[in-house]
Amino acid sequence: MSHIVLEAQLREKTGKAETRRLRRSGKIPAVIYGGGKQELPIALDYFEITKRLNEDTFHTSMIEIKVKGARGKNSVLLKSAQYDPLKDTVTHLDFQRVKAAEAVTVEVPVHAINYEKCPGVVAGGLLEVIRHTLEVDSRADSIPDAIEVDCSALNLGDSVHIDDIQLPEGCSVQHDVNFTVVTIATPSALKGHAGEGEEEESEAAEEA
Repeated sequence: MSHIVLEAQLREKTGKAETRRLRRSGKIPAVIYGGGKQELPIALDYFEITKRLNEDTFHTSMIEIKVKGARGKNSVLLKSAQYDPLKDTVTHLDFQRVKAAEAVTVEVPVHAINYEKCPGVVAGGLLEVIRHTLEVDSRADSIPDAIEVDCSALNLGDSVHIDDIQLPEGCSVQHDVNFTVVTIATPSALKGHAGEGEEEESEAAEEA
């Protein structure tokens, strides 16, 4: 997993007016909570956070936040990000304190690998990722950046189910059904051509 360090400043004031002032000055309000400690209102750099939110690892890694004006180390996970519904810009972040050995549940992205030259794709099939994320149970300091699904041997119509995936050591996905994660689908064009061929054979048989 990745190691991320953020610099933050302590928010001495809260409320809508202060939040608007922060955003105008290029800051994003956030809060750190949990761990049996008092909530810590902070402000982060808008441009760094916007960049970070586009990185998958930011959503699955322990983050160290160094807060100017506050004592102690803040090891956290990003729990939620709020966005402006019209501008689609981030407006607030929530971070939860965690310990390295603490058990956590995190949404981890699925990465399909080696599919470009698999038999199914070479034959004209299309890769379909059915589950773009998986809810993974892991230690906080061992969250994988992604769950890789090897598709190199898949043929047309083949699928990879959750029980087929070898998860990183110490990770698990709770499930009652052996659900599909990725599949190599037959494109509608191929299905259409197959149907036309069957119709032609049927017409030829009738004429005979």
